[in-house]
Amino acid sequence: MRLTYYLLTLTGLLLTLSVSGQTKLNLRLKRELDSIEVVDQRYRLLFVGGPAMKPRLDSLVRAAGVPPEQATDYLARRMIETDSVNIKRINQIIKQYGYPGKTLVGSPTNEVALLVIQHSTRIPQYLPLIKRMADQGEVPFSLYGRMLDRHLMQQGKAQIYGTQGRSLSVLNAATGKMEQVSFIWPIEDAAHVNERRKKAGFDSTVEANALRLGITYKPMTMADAERIQQAAKAQHH
Repeated sequence: MRLTYYLLTLTGLLLTLSVSGQTKLNLRLKRELDSIEVVDQRYRLLFVGGPAMKPRLDSLVRAAGVPPEQATDYLARRMIETDSVNIKRINQIIKQYGYPGKTLVGSPTNEVALLVIQHSTRIPQYLPLIKRMADQGEVPFSLYGRMLDRHLMQQGKAQIYGTQGRSLSVLNAATGKMEQVSFIWPIEDAAHVNERRKKAGFDSTVEANALRLGITYKPMTMADAERIQQAAKAQHH
């Protein structure tokens, strides 16, 4: 009888602690962030979804009265407009609550604000905050690593974790035709990148990540990347 009493008491205590932990979450904010994530992905999924998404894309542009040949431009405009609205709201949320991390909104909702920032021009503004949140376990460190890589690439510097790729249209001198050149942006100390990736919490190698992006990984120098970018720019002049 006494054992049963202790077990029931322990069960009740665990349930109380569980409920107490859950009530710490800001559920209203969590729902709002989950909705923002849906909006953030709406047009991106149409962009990268390939043939499977074509019926949805065709339906969208027809409803908007957009000619098929202007579908890509229309989608890009809508995505930029959405990103602009989203980052303004995320900025307001951060000013009010601080970064909405795991403690405030749970996981994986703690990744939503980071996702929106990643799709904005404000990475330099928020990168130190995301680093602090990653160090505190409020967001996965690998997501900070991805944002850091994007920032470095945008600054024309070598990335650290090999998460970022580029795809540019370049004239093939041999054929006289334009072709897509895709590559993983140069990596600082590329020989040890997979060790850094594992330590940062990535679940794949740089080679596997490149294949996920549709790229066969080949180490490149900044000089290599600059030559490709200059060749791509030359086609627009």
